[in-house]
Amino acid sequence: MEGEVQGFVADGYEPVRDAFVRNFTDRGDRGAAVTVYRDGRPVVDLWGGIRDADAPAGASAPWVEDTAQVVRSAGKGVAAAVPLLLHERGLLDLDAPVAEYWPEFKAGGKERALVRHLLSHRAGVPALDPGLTPEQAVDGTSGPCAVAEQTPFWEPGTDHGYHAQTFSWLLGELVERVTGRSLGRWLAEEVTGPLGLDLWIGLPADRVHRVGRVAAVEPPPVAAGGLKTRPRRNVTAAYDDPASLTRRAFAAIDPLPDENDPGYRAAELPASNGIATARALARFYAATFGEVAGGHRLFAPATTALAGQEFAAGPDRVLVVNTRFGPGFMLHGPASPLLSPASYGHPGRGGSLGFADPDAGIGFGYVTNALAKSVTADPRAQALIRAVQAATA
Repeated sequence: MEGEVQGFVADGYEPVRDAFVRNFTDRGDRGAAVTVYRDGRPVVDLWGGIRDADAPAGASAPWVEDTAQVVRSAGKGVAAAVPLLLHERGLLDLDAPVAEYWPEFKAGGKERALVRHLLSHRAGVPALDPGLTPEQAVDGTSGPCAVAEQTPFWEPGTDHGYHAQTFSWLLGELVERVTGRSLGRWLAEEVTGPLGLDLWIGLPADRVHRVGRVAAVEPPPVAAGGLKTRPRRNVTAAYDDPASLTRRAFAAIDPLPDENDPGYRAAELPASNGIATARALARFYAATFGEVAGGHRLFAPATTALAGQEFAAGPDRVLVVNTRFGPGFMLHGPASPLLSPASYGHPGRGGSLGFADPDAGIGFGYVTNALAKSVTADPRAQALIRAVQAATA
């Protein structure tokens, strides 16, 4: 690997360092970082490899301790903190119709869609007819108008399916209607700023230099340690079929944007273009259930309990596997194994992951620039989780 692994692990967490090193030697990582908080303090903080995944061999600067990367859907879990905090402050009722805050949303038979349906992928609008161009996706108006006008693919609240891209406009518009601020601005002013997090939905111009370049990679066909990378045949077929709801959900922006483009990174798409360090993800999740170093806690105890509450479970009409969702967070389950049944968080397609486990006192963040084909359970993140389990057993 280019660039040595740096950072520290507390006594007893050596298995996490070992797994992190093997992610480079055996599982195809190019540049990455992992941070683990336990009981409010960091016990693992490691980074290594190269900053830019698409650079020729020997041509990239090394990944340094404050390198940030696009974390794709791992940003969904961070964005979920906004409606939960609005609910905690009495500004948003999860059992109210979305149209109470956003009247245009009731079009097409969505008048019974509740806020809790929107947060848990039960709103029925995972895809769009037609999809949006990359320019429309970031213009601030086309996305919200499209999801408001879209006829649902099922009656809201009766089923669930991952709203891979449309979650951006659903959640973003709801927050703006309630607060008068964009989700990215509200997050920066109320969450990431006070917590001191290097985490953005809408990258500021003065932070562009902090962020490396991502690239798709082909991981080994069978990852070391028996962690499978090959999806089931029916899942592969769903992604390959242009007419499937799976393919259409991920292609709600068509063609897919260039994730290294500065304009895309500056936009606010909480479903897909969150940018973070591993430290920021781990500290964010640690603060959702307890006090972190510096005296900050994000959620009241009742909100922490709500974050881990199951809102949807079973066959996912988009991901074609069984999934579990709370209010914006993906929950521990076969499709996305986290630390324990108490865990809540969100993976990012391609590898990145953040989650909390209040029972174990763990906040976890893993960020990579080597985007694999994984959607919910990347072998590199899973190896790190297993190592954390070993260290905390």
